[in-house]
Amino acid sequence: MKKHVTWPHISSPSPFSSLPFSNFTASQFSAAKHARSSRPPPSTSASTAPDFSSLPYDILIKIAASFDLPNLRAVSLVCRSWSEAVRPLREAMMLLQWGKRFKHGRGGIRQNAEKALESFLKAAARGSALAMVDAGLMYWEMGEKDMAVELYLKAAELGNHAAQCNLGLFYLQAEPPNTELALKWLYKASIGGNVRSQYQLALCLHRRGGVRSNMKEAAKWYLKAAEGGYVRAMYNTSLCYSFGEGLAHSRQQARKWMKRAADRGHRKAQFEHGLALFSEGDMMKAVVYLELATRAGETGAAHIKSLVLNRLSAASHDHAMCLADSWRALPSS
Repeated sequence: MKKHVTWPHISSPSPFSSLPFSNFTASQFSAAKHARSSRPPPSTSASTAPDFSSLPYDILIKIAASFDLPNLRAVSLVCRSWSEAVRPLREAMMLLQWGKRFKHGRGGIRQNAEKALESFLKAAARGSALAMVDAGLMYWEMGEKDMAVELYLKAAELGNHAAQCNLGLFYLQAEPPNTELALKWLYKASIGGNVRSQYQLALCLHRRGGVRSNMKEAAKWYLKAAEGGYVRAMYNTSLCYSFGEGLAHSRQQARKWMKRAADRGHRKAQFEHGLALFSEGDMMKAVVYLELATRAGETGAAHIKSLVLNRLSAASHDHAMCLADSWRALPSS
């Protein structure tokens, strides 16, 4: 599931970029507070003490299906009944950890894809949505897409945002694409905070089948994804501010988000930020960003970089190259 079609297409005259498909990771979220807040208020009367044994465990299990191990332990401390109810999920987390060790060769364990998948499936059978996502990913990498989508759907229905994102992307690249289902799952994941989904949802809203659509809503999701640390969304947010598309025109905001994307390794942002610095006369910084863009494969940056270098002394040229050599991308979030 690594190559898919998103909007706008590369051939589109729009300056906005599309996202190459990348590997999926399970989305973890905290909900222990929800579990604790659902307890009835304490009572001094023994006859009116809360009876946890009467709680709807089937609902509890569905809610906890995407919990990570610390949150499962927190839920387990609420009462003995809850602890027993989520025991299969605690066991699933142990199996999930073993699966990751086998998959990646961690903790002194040799890589073994077969044992990894076996562990993920055992964890999924115990109700772990996180394990369903990991097992689905392995099936997808093996070319068994039907099995992968089946697992993604189960996890998505349990509220797992990574699975919802995966489903949305699957429906985008289906032949023919099912935009309605794609938007449904991308929206669910987006409101849950999944930044990849927020970016893809924005792309869908921005340009659907070549027809411009709801740019204001698209820009909102670009901005949310950018604020969540998604680098491609930072670049597109900058363009929204720069062209006044979906967001009020703001040169200051456009420069801020372009620099953030550039500092995190987005090569087009490095090129454009370098151009902006060049136009402002900041030759030293300009050549550093243009050099980074050139090294990243942005062919248009090389010519501009040469023009800038002609205006620098040999010492300044060497210093700029030293800065480029020592540059490291900032973390995305």
